[in-house]
Amino acid sequence: MPETLYAIAAIAVVALVTWGLRAAPFLLFGSRPLPRTMRYLGKALPPAIMTVLVIYCLRNTAFDHPPFGIPELAACALVALLQIVKRNMYLSIIAGTVCYMVLIRLL
Repeated sequence: MPETLYAIAAIAVVALVTWGLRAAPFLLFGSRPLPRTMRYLGKALPPAIMTVLVIYCLRNTAFDHPPFGIPELAACALVALLQIVKRNMYLSIIAGTVCYMVLIRLL
């Protein structure tokens, strides 16, 4: 029983902290306009974070032996193309994942 109580308490604390972090901007800024720095970060950080994630995911890709990074690069190209054409994040992620999984099985 103490393990169950501990688990419930841990989940409650995590839920409370998560809610607090998500509510903080609304509580801090309310109906006031966002400061210029926050607007800049809102525009600059998403592409920067995506770039870091792509580099992180491709860091161990072996271009010197078969399949020469073809599955990774093809999946990245497909995701970029679908995102440019369709602007649908879910479609891009799912299609890129399926493309990569098929190519690593075939090559």
